[in-house]
Amino acid sequence: MSYCVGLRLNKGLVFMSDTRTNAGVDNVSMFKKMFTWERPGERVITLLTAGNLATTQAVVSLLEERSKAPGDRDPDIMAVPSMFQVAKLVGETLTEVIGSRGTSGQKADSPFAASLIVGGQIQGGEPRLFLVYPEGNFIEASGDTRFFQIGETKYGKPIIIRAYNPDMSFEDAIKLLLVSFDSTIRANISVDLPIDWQIYESGSLHIGRSARVERDDPYFQHISNEWGTALQRAFESLPKFEFKP
Repeated sequence: MSYCVGLRLNKGLVFMSDTRTNAGVDNVSMFKKMFTWERPGERVITLLTAGNLATTQAVVSLLEERSKAPGDRDPDIMAVPSMFQVAKLVGETLTEVIGSRGTSGQKADSPFAASLIVGGQIQGGEPRLFLVYPEGNFIEASGDTRFFQIGETKYGKPIIIRAYNPDMSFEDAIKLLLVSFDSTIRANISVDLPIDWQIYESGSLHIGRSARVERDDPYFQHISNEWGTALQRAFESLPKFEFKP
């Protein structure tokens, strides 16, 4: 399993993903789940992946292969004219890969299923963020739904909902998502560090700051400890429950 988040701010986009793909007593694997295509000054596209590893790697490989020789490859993620067309291409590529691996093809409960988040900006358009379902269809982030999660979403979602503000800074957004990831990691063995993050500033048309948070990262350790302490203090400050006579 995985945990990935794409967040839309008024300032731009924030992406974060873990790196664990298998969890078990003696079977743990680590793979990158964040991929970016960039042509500075013209487009930046970031893709987050969750689900069957073979499926997601095949999708990324196809998108990569078809972007290297535009004259011979079609369709090309570096050539489509809008982020809507990027989302459509990613969905079609996912459907193609899943369909090639089983007769049931596009069923969401297929063992080959995967979900994707794709976002970015192409010159002439606004930054946009999309959630692509295993069936290949997709939805776009809006004023009502400003972030998407894929993978093991339930543990970290309440934190984002309560603290998210579209006007928040990139720094606060990273902090918020780290808390969300910490809560998910503590609750589910299938999500773990390292964590990759990346920001995209609206109108920049180049990759923004990015980093990998390792297990021994002092800031993450501090956030994790302080969040646990703050929750305990908040719980203790709540009115005492008493049984009625």
